[in-house]
Amino acid sequence: MIKYFIFIPNLLSIIRIALVYPILNNIYVGNFETSIIFFLIASFTDALDGYLARKMDWQTELGRILDPVADKLLLSGTVFIFWINNFIPFYIFVIFISRDVAILIGAAIQMSLIESDTPSPNLLGKLTTGLQIIYISIIFINEIFNFDISFNFLNILIVFVTILSLFVYTFNWYKDLREYHNE
Repeated sequence: MIKYFIFIPNLLSIIRIALVYPILNNIYVGNFETSIIFFLIASFTDALDGYLARKMDWQTELGRILDPVADKLLLSGTVFIFWINNFIPFYIFVIFISRDVAILIGAAIQMSLIESDTPSPNLLGKLTTGLQIIYISIIFINEIFNFDISFNFLNILIVFVTILSLFVYTFNWYKDLREYHNE
């Protein structure tokens, strides 16, 4: 009976992908209250699908592709629309997008050269995603309540963690490739 529920994490990833357009559109038109609700629901589906896939052993090949794609669409799309509307500086946008593109390319290279499954996210990668979600949520809250928050410290923190995460992924890919070629 349980095996019939294996599709649930994939469904949650598809819901997250489907929420991207309403989130971005509502940000674009300035409806931050609706957008943050959709964003938080999408963020919750990210946590829930990962939990169910790991704890209930409901992992699928499709899910290994859908989950990171849904995450990249959600976070990259939101950061892009925030940058377009001047809510974040250009360098934040570039660093977020560069990390995501590098991770996708690195994973594709690793999967093709080593012929392995999709790489598993590491702890720092999960922390980075969580901090990026918090960072984006703070931007929403700042816009909804018209706070005058100085983002200097948050910008430095998110840049540092994002770049550090990319270095860790790069180091792990390099280590995996060396191990593969030394076998």
